[in-house]
Amino acid sequence: MRRSTDRILTTHVGSLIRPLPVLQHMMHAALGENIDGEQFRADVAQGVRDVVAKQAEIGIDIPSDGEISKPSFHNYVIERLGGLEKVPPEQRGAYYAKLSDEFPGFMQQYNAMYKTMWMPPELDPDKAAAAAAAPLPRCRVVEPITYVGQADLQRDLDNYAVALEGHDFVEAFMPSATPARDDADAGEVYESESAYLYDLADAMHVEYKAIVDAGFVVQLDLGLPARNQVLPGNPNPTPDDLRRASERQVEAYNHALRDIPEDRVRYHMCWGSMNTPHTTDVPLTEVIDIILKIKAQAYVIEGANPRHEHEWMVWKDVKLPDGKILVPGVISHQTNVVEHPELVAWRISNYASVVGRENVIAGTDCGFSQGWNMARVHPEVQWAKLAALVEGAELASRNLWN
Repeated sequence: MRRSTDRILTTHVGSLIRPLPVLQHMMHAALGENIDGEQFRADVAQGVRDVVAKQAEIGIDIPSDGEISKPSFHNYVIERLGGLEKVPPEQRGAYYAKLSDEFPGFMQQYNAMYKTMWMPPELDPDKAAAAAAAPLPRCRVVEPITYVGQADLQRDLDNYAVALEGHDFVEAFMPSATPARDDADAGEVYESESAYLYDLADAMHVEYKAIVDAGFVVQLDLGLPARNQVLPGNPNPTPDDLRRASERQVEAYNHALRDIPEDRVRYHMCWGSMNTPHTTDVPLTEVIDIILKIKAQAYVIEGANPRHEHEWMVWKDVKLPDGKILVPGVISHQTNVVEHPELVAWRISNYASVVGRENVIAGTDCGFSQGWNMARVHPEVQWAKLAALVEGAELASRNLWN
């Protein structure tokens, strides 16, 4: 993995707002309507080419494919895992239940609008609202877990490779879900959570290895149970419960990453992308030791979210292990205010002061559109923020390499 050897490199977390034709297909699919599969694939391929070209135009050093083909960053993989059967979904998880208990009025209004706020006006507003209101799918395990998504994965890899042709990026990454399905009931197929996690890890290993073999850096993309104080089936876990669950997941992550060079792996620690109060977020200090056990060279963390911006100081006391890279978010996906480049440079400099300039790559807090119906900002603002990221990194580089 490339380092910031003579200037601060730039990247982001992965998901970018999908183009209108792709959104139209995904809206119809969410409503259970038939779509033209051939046209959808063509629109995705064009969308990947366009989003990669835009990243090149802005000056991003380490791009992604924007996750254009995926209806959501986490649930896309339901279609790629064998052994799962869809069941009626739940309206909300325990994390959002906790927030609703603390901020009932806010969450009621927020839940009613956040999925439609930045929908393109060209989409049928009634259909868009109905599709956006549909809860995320859930599954139950009916057979041992296997990976069956090779065709979809290869299509993503091919689209990305074609889109990168003719551009001069430092390198490229592709996000992939972690082997931690909190949306699936293991049922009676597995005797233990550990056995379930390890089969998931074996399945996702196929995707991780294919991404790396194709020449890309793979980014494991999801937070640990301890991040937001929730566990499936246990709405009030103790801190020890959360640590044990997180450590079990990290063991599964590392099993999934076996035989994959550590310097081709990034891990994104997600605190939840919602533009909510985040009062249930656990401090970084309480989980940093667990995160550093993951066999990745780079750790992608939030650093612009006002709930976590101060946590650059954690690295004064916690030594970043030799050879590792920190990718702090220095712009936020949660506000339409475009950060001033000097603020971006200041945030970068804070991290460089505690872990070393060569160990910092400037990034974003989270993805700009984790699902097709979850755009966090207006598309114009998304690109303005990434441009501010690049300009801020240039300012920081001039200061740090004077």
